[in-house]
Amino acid sequence: MKAMILAAGRGERMRPLTDHTPKPLLQAGGKPLIVWHIERLVNAGIADLVINHAHLGAQIEQALGDGSRFGASISYSDEGTALETAGGIAFALPQLGDEPFAVVNGDIYCDYDFSHLPARATALADSADMAHLVLVNNPEHNRRGDFLLQDNRIISGAEPLSCTLYPVTHILTFSGIGLYKPQLFAHIPRGTKAPLAPLLREQIASGKVSGEHHRGVWVDVGTQQRLDELDKQLRASQNARHD
Repeated sequence: MKAMILAAGRGERMRPLTDHTPKPLLQAGGKPLIVWHIERLVNAGIADLVINHAHLGAQIEQALGDGSRFGASISYSDEGTALETAGGIAFALPQLGDEPFAVVNGDIYCDYDFSHLPARATALADSADMAHLVLVNNPEHNRRGDFLLQDNRIISGAEPLSCTLYPVTHILTFSGIGLYKPQLFAHIPRGTKAPLAPLLREQIASGKVSGEHHRGVWVDVGTQQRLDELDKQLRASQNARHD
């Protein structure tokens, strides 16, 4: 199966770091954020990768090349101007093929086991569903959560929070890791900007989105403070392993 890593964002909240370095190339634990994803995907047997870019995209291509040194095959989707999540995926559809594919946000750190994805992609292909989302516990910066998960089905968005019938613990945050059928994006004119959330909410309302709860490590590296904290955690973990 194929996977797409989203790397086209400007990273405004990370300025001035992102004035000269694309956000996915910022380092934590001695390694660019995007390289953590590439290595984990390859280790899980997912080596056919598409990476989109816009802001300082040439640096991403120069840093990662064709992916061979990671054991991957990387192709690039150069948007020029960032097209938002759904628009970027739609723009890359010619490179992603006809089967369900994985999408991973390039600006997160997560220890999710990507080896689960091929079987879930096969199940998605054989179902009426259009997407499968990996959800995580709500971080401090998103305490209300995004989606309501029950019995591995995403049954609503988290707002408005009229969820008295369901435990609050089932309202979770979207990790930025998902599986999608290409048909979900086929109606978006190539080269236009389009967000992902409205598409997902439409499919959730139709009962066509499955989900799972990942309880491991997940960090939305959206600020310099979170990047610094992640770097310290990873280095401490590395030092502990070497002791």
